[in-house]
Amino acid sequence: MEAAAQEQQNKSRVVKVDSVESWETFVSQANNQGCPVRNVVVHFTAIWCMPSVAMNPLFEELASAYPDVLFLSVDVDDVKDVASKLEVKAMPTFLLMREGAVVDKLVGANPEEIRKRIDSFVQSIRVYVA
Repeated sequence: MEAAAQEQQNKSRVVKVDSVESWETFVSQANNQGCPVRNVVVHFTAIWCMPSVAMNPLFEELASAYPDVLFLSVDVDDVKDVASKLEVKAMPTFLLMREGAVVDKLVGANPEEIRKRIDSFVQSIRVYVA
């Protein structure tokens, strides 16, 4: 893992994806059978999108609350190919992924719904793993 990404991770549980390569690395690590974090929540954002920026504190809070899930932040202007491949057309968009596959998608800044979906996702993980 790059030093900058490692340093950011020490301060924050949300990892910023800044390239297609880093996206592929994180997703492939989550697919790895030996990896304890096989579930990912992704926040597709843009610095010019105020509703998306407003969701950052909640996303940080959720990342701290669920340490067994990898939380990624993707700026669509920095990593257009990933956003395009996953058909992200509006910000904010939140994807919930298990073993590399999208299992849920939520578009828009709806804190209660995001919290509810992520909580449900994490509960299903715990049942899935048990």
